[in-house]
Amino acid sequence: MKRPRAKPGSIADENAPFFWWEDDTLVINVLGKPSASRDAIGKPKGAQLNISVTAAPRLGRATDHMVRFLAGEFGVSPSAIEVVFGRFNVNKQLRVKAPTKLPAVFQQATFL
Repeated sequence: MKRPRAKPGSIADENAPFFWWEDDTLVINVLGKPSASRDAIGKPKGAQLNISVTAAPRLGRATDHMVRFLAGEFGVSPSAIEVVFGRFNVNKQLRVKAPTKLPAVFQQATFL
């Protein structure tokens, strides 16, 4: 699996990639949408990836649900996903240790 390399950017930087690799760890900037009608990985919006989950935003439950959902999408256990920041916020950064598969939005992304 070819992995694009890019320097990390801040969430506020519209030209920054929404993800990058640090060795075998995938780092993702996320814009979460709780209380959605279904769990889904959406399209990138600037330097963030839209991810919707059905869980309500109470006491970090939506983030916990997002981690469990993404674990299946990346082929890892939930413990392989670390919430760097944003557990109680829609703006998050996640670290996925050694994903065994990548959703289509990651495979389509290219960096100059």
